[in-house]
Amino acid sequence: MAINILMPALSPTMTEGTLARWLKKEGEAVKAGDVIAEIETDKATMEVEAVDEGILGKILVADGTEAVKVNAPIAILVQEGEKVPDSAGAAPAAAPPPAAEAPKAEAAAPATPKAAPAANGHDKGTRIFASPLAKRIAQDKGIDLSGITGTGPNGRIVRADVEGAKAAPAAGAAPAVAAPAAAPIAPAAPPKAAAITAPHSLVPHTTMRRVIAKRLTESKQNVPHFYLTMDIELDALLKLRGELNARSSKDGTGSFKLSVNDMIIKAAAIALRRVPKVNASFTDDGVAFYDDVDISVAVAIPDGLITPIIRRADQKGLATISNEMKDLGLRARAGKLKPEEFQGGGFSVSNLGMFGVKDFQAIINPPQAAILAVGAGEQRPVVKDGQLAVATVMSATLSVDHRVVDGALGAEWLQAFKAIIQEPLNLML
Repeated sequence: MAINILMPALSPTMTEGTLARWLKKEGEAVKAGDVIAEIETDKATMEVEAVDEGILGKILVADGTEAVKVNAPIAILVQEGEKVPDSAGAAPAAAPPPAAEAPKAEAAAPATPKAAPAANGHDKGTRIFASPLAKRIAQDKGIDLSGITGTGPNGRIVRADVEGAKAAPAAGAAPAVAAPAAAPIAPAAPPKAAAITAPHSLVPHTTMRRVIAKRLTESKQNVPHFYLTMDIELDALLKLRGELNARSSKDGTGSFKLSVNDMIIKAAAIALRRVPKVNASFTDDGVAFYDDVDISVAVAIPDGLITPIIRRADQKGLATISNEMKDLGLRARAGKLKPEEFQGGGFSVSNLGMFGVKDFQAIINPPQAAILAVGAGEQRPVVKDGQLAVATVMSATLSVDHRVVDGALGAEWLQAFKAIIQEPLNLML
């Protein structure tokens, strides 16, 4: 039977996207695992895979179409010899599969052409209708698919159903009944922008720009920010950086070339390990303290901003951080990051020093509780042992969520960060 292929949700923030291009044409055979299209999300361009075999009978959304809603039909898959419908039928009610841990989404397709699954993913016999990916995840986790209700098209069991399930309970155990979630409080409608009367040209918002505007507005409105600034001397760090880069060049390997930002990332990670209560997020049930130190690093791209993540930065050497950051930055600007490479993180670093910015206050990236804004290193007069001297100094401002971090705790973290930067051999330990 014909079935709709739906617009997938490829990130937690995605409500719509751009269908960049089809990689299959109408009438072409499709096999499970084939990449059939590229979708531009609010963060990157990602591939969509088919999960079953069939014929791409009709493309409903053309290449380059913007603002395609998640779960909207984008194509129709049919079986060999089956008549192609003129239009998509009603889209099945299904929650879009999350993609926080995988870069590819499941395209909605039936398990077989002859037997349509029942609403819970099972037919009247013993056959279970589930995507290959869902079956593989279930096998890895030891989950019994017979006890799972499918939310995919026509009741098909998809990845999201399996990822939200637990391993099968012992025989006779009664299934737990989830308590109904409290209805969320609807936020007040944002005020409309003032009308522009002067001559101007209008560039429509990209999906990324709309998401950036929405998330940062929510952050400033809902997160109680406060700011702490310290001036930090860089001369010892710059000396160490020069020595390490010279050694890399001298040994002929050229295996790394450290930037000041690489060393700031490492210093921030060590400071978070020393003051772990800043490595946290506010939730309705309590404060969540992260086990790992994952640093999100702001990277400017043509359409906006993205924050690729250095995972477990406190456990990595400077050369590893430098090489990872270069790779992530290049792929971020090309729109080729995987979701897991920019979703998550417990703390952010935003560095505008390379643009000559002296200091600034960054907006917190929810659900994180803090972000460090780093300014330019510049020659400034300082007093040392009662004598006037000149040092290379940068201003660093910590923006903090006051629901999680109080002033003294934020100051403690900033002091730890300053001590590491001014005694940079700590970065080598």
